[in-house]
Amino acid sequence: MRARSSLGAVVLSAALLISLSAQAAVASEQTDCLAPGNWARVDGATPQLVAPTGLLIAMGQRDVVLLGEQHDDMDHHRWQLHTLAALHAQRPHMVIGFEMFPRRAQAVLDRWVAGELGEAEFLSLSEWDEVWSMPAELYLPLFHFARLHRIPMLALNVDASVTRGIAERGRAAMDASELEGVGRPAEPAPDYMAFLREVHGHHAAARDEDKLEAESERAFRNFVDSQLNWDRAMAEALLDGRRRHAAPDGSLPLAVGILGSGHVRFGYGVAHQLRDLGEYSIGQLLPVPAGVPCASLPSGLADAVFAVDSERTAPPPPPRLGVWLEEVEGGVRLREVRSGSLAERSGLKAADVVLEVAGRPARTSRQLVTAVREQPSGTWLPLVVQRDGRRIDVVIRFPPEG
Repeated sequence: MRARSSLGAVVLSAALLISLSAQAAVASEQTDCLAPGNWARVDGATPQLVAPTGLLIAMGQRDVVLLGEQHDDMDHHRWQLHTLAALHAQRPHMVIGFEMFPRRAQAVLDRWVAGELGEAEFLSLSEWDEVWSMPAELYLPLFHFARLHRIPMLALNVDASVTRGIAERGRAAMDASELEGVGRPAEPAPDYMAFLREVHGHHAAARDEDKLEAESERAFRNFVDSQLNWDRAMAEALLDGRRRHAAPDGSLPLAVGILGSGHVRFGYGVAHQLRDLGEYSIGQLLPVPAGVPCASLPSGLADAVFAVDSERTAPPPPPRLGVWLEEVEGGVRLREVRSGSLAERSGLKAADVVLEVAGRPARTSRQLVTAVREQPSGTWLPLVVQRDGRRIDVVIRFPPEG
């Protein structure tokens, strides 16, 4: 299945990774200081190798620490887990915010941390497959860490419909009730605008759009508004989570944010909005590809970076139909079918309602997602769909492994 999260999260994170990977590729004649496992501070005039102990002690004294990631890199999530553990050893009074969950999932996160839900039930009730595009296996160690230590988890995001609505219509055209209470974001720094313009250009090229200049500029401004609202929502949720989980003596917990690197780099995103809200005690840490020469790391990229082997170690992606789903009476409706997807190649069409999966009634999106994800390579999955008032048999033929 294809989740409804905005493409912006992936592109924002990927832009930084691609840039740093390219620098590493041309560094053969330079001295690399970032061997795997090394930390370097990049908050001064020149990058400096640094011992992790002192760095993490300093980060543990901040009010908010942001940990970036490339969403599909398992080693980035392992690094986040180890860094969380080091921070938690100093500041056990902690909350952890996750970009991956919309605010409406907060009650489910609370139940998970309290030990009331099993893993499968937690993923189902939080609608993981509908709201995020990455395998849950990448994040489950982080979720279990929070549960094991009873650390409150914060749902930082807004519903994807909010981000999509702003990108399509502009923030000014959105009714206050559609914004989920997010305040007006601070205006972006000029360099952030330049970065977002580059990202938006990639989006437009991917869609092969041919717009008039005025329309293109309006689309870019809406895109900027959507990203700023995204940053603002997460900043507000982090500060609100600190206040909600204050200790009886009034002391506030350390808030750690698990975010895409695009929301962290140079302090343009969430940190910029935090400062506008009056929070200045912020730490920002990023993983970067090992082998990047220290001289090529731009000043101010973060407080510090950690070198991770560039080989991707994410688990193989599960099978996906390439559809957007919504539950309707009697089944699961295909809201959209992606061009070239397995669903399209199998004969499924937008507006089809899946009535049965492998002979069983299709009652929830999760049921259909699970059936697809668990289907072995090279096998067939029979569906019964309703189309224009008729029942139609459709067989999904999964390609052989490799």
